[in-house]
Amino acid sequence: MKKYTLLYIAFALLAVSFTSCEDMLTETPNSSYDKDGFFSTEAKAEMAVLGIYNSISDYRHYGWYEMASMASDDTYYLARTGSDNQIKDMVHYTVNSTNEWVRMLWLLKYQGIDRANMAIDGIENMSAYADSQKLKALDAEARFLRAFLAFDLVKSWGDVPFKTSYSASYDEAFGARVSREEIYDQIIADLDFAKNNLDWATASSSPERVTQGAARALLMRVYLQRAGYSLQLDGKLSCPDESTRKTYFEAALTEWDAFQANGYHGFYEGGYEALFKGFSEGVLNSKESLFEISFYHQQGSRNGGAWGIYNGPLVAEPTGIASSESANYMGRANGFFITVPEWKNFFEEGDVRRDVSICTYRFAWKNKQHVKEERGAGSWYPGKWRREWMAPESRNKNMNYGDVNYCVLRYADVVLMAAEAYNEVGKTEQAWMLLNSVRQRAGATSYTSANYDQLMAVRKKTHDLPFITDGDEQGRFRTALYLERGFELSFEGQRKFDLIRWGVLADALKLFGENSSVNKKENKPYPAYQNFVSGKHELLPIPLVELQSNPKLEAKNNPGY
Repeated sequence: MKKYTLLYIAFALLAVSFTSCEDMLTETPNSSYDKDGFFSTEAKAEMAVLGIYNSISDYRHYGWYEMASMASDDTYYLARTGSDNQIKDMVHYTVNSTNEWVRMLWLLKYQGIDRANMAIDGIENMSAYADSQKLKALDAEARFLRAFLAFDLVKSWGDVPFKTSYSASYDEAFGARVSREEIYDQIIADLDFAKNNLDWATASSSPERVTQGAARALLMRVYLQRAGYSLQLDGKLSCPDESTRKTYFEAALTEWDAFQANGYHGFYEGGYEALFKGFSEGVLNSKESLFEISFYHQQGSRNGGAWGIYNGPLVAEPTGIASSESANYMGRANGFFITVPEWKNFFEEGDVRRDVSICTYRFAWKNKQHVKEERGAGSWYPGKWRREWMAPESRNKNMNYGDVNYCVLRYADVVLMAAEAYNEVGKTEQAWMLLNSVRQRAGATSYTSANYDQLMAVRKKTHDLPFITDGDEQGRFRTALYLERGFELSFEGQRKFDLIRWGVLADALKLFGENSSVNKKENKPYPAYQNFVSGKHELLPIPLVELQSNPKLEAKNNPGY
């Protein structure tokens, strides 16, 4: 069960006190601790690092708001249309620079980076640092978290202000745009440091604290994203030249080699369904789960998350019961997100991932009990996190928040990233072997040259992929990977960024939006394909308040905003 969440709450209260820019990157620092005097013991250094973790565990960050930035893609969308200057506009690609959720995500990412900068500087200047592996490991955790947040900035905003020093004064908080390539270099340097100074996970490790495997997995993700397409300030999508791309893919495979040499990480022995039930129940497994953002709701705190509440099957709110009886019921789940129903038919009948990923029922409240009701296509929910799977002691302690962690990095993703890298460097046979290992765990048929067309037949009837050429073996693998990452990793936060780096987000939204049964209605509930503008919506807008406060941005927003 969870080990560290209560520590985050306790230690982060101290860490918050010496963060320079608590409410805005450009706000006057409000420090009640002297930084140089604070870093005097290993325990205090750990408090500083836990304060960084606390920033990403804020309910407005990865607990809730980040869900909106991950959608829409070709697998799911938001059930509600209209405009609210928050979640609806983000998901439906009608977002603008005054969006409150965009502003908060920007703020919290910079808050976390500033906390990391303070921790790194403070720890590295401690007198015991040179001889202390504990301090170097804490430094490595802080560097991982700085890299993690910087990577978020690059993926979502492109070229942004960025620095590796702590903002000790108001003026130091301002910065001009920095090239994403320069930021990528720093991200890789931080992750290289992290992997060289963190231990590999063991059976007794908690994925709520980063380990060497997490650092190497994030490095693989960074290399693949850097090798792909991204929107530049001139409004054009571009990617590196082929030689540079190959260098990045080979670097990703170096990290994969390290996973194989270590040998600890692998698929969860209990199977795919048990893996996701475990996430909702609060079970920690360090074999497949490489890094989880920890959530624990405590009244008055901001550490509760909405995983399984906002992005799981709907559960009607219990009414007409005494408050003393509320713990006997599931609580409420809003069911804001809906799956694109055509994906259900793309899965093979025996693929266990189908009924885990796509939940076809909801819980209504009738006669003072929750009753399961099957729903039709267009009313199905992401099912990887569910109220019904949560531990009894946590599933109803708050109607809007819960204790379900968000798994950021898991082994199956590492395997598929390695497979992609093998294919892109011309080693497609190895790529198929790895992709098929993921399918075998799910009970799906392995691809062979003889059955490829048969396995693609159902999907090709309505959703052929004109934006991927499968005339050769590399192309057939890319087509299979497009589907496999959807089968394995749907709703987990990577799909949209996969489609961007492959340069096909606009095409995928158009294909699925035009062909989905849900959009046969006059009021199309899945309008992303109509709203999405290529050359604009691959990035979020810089918040207007930041443009107005920071003169070094020269009042220039991202393309199209």
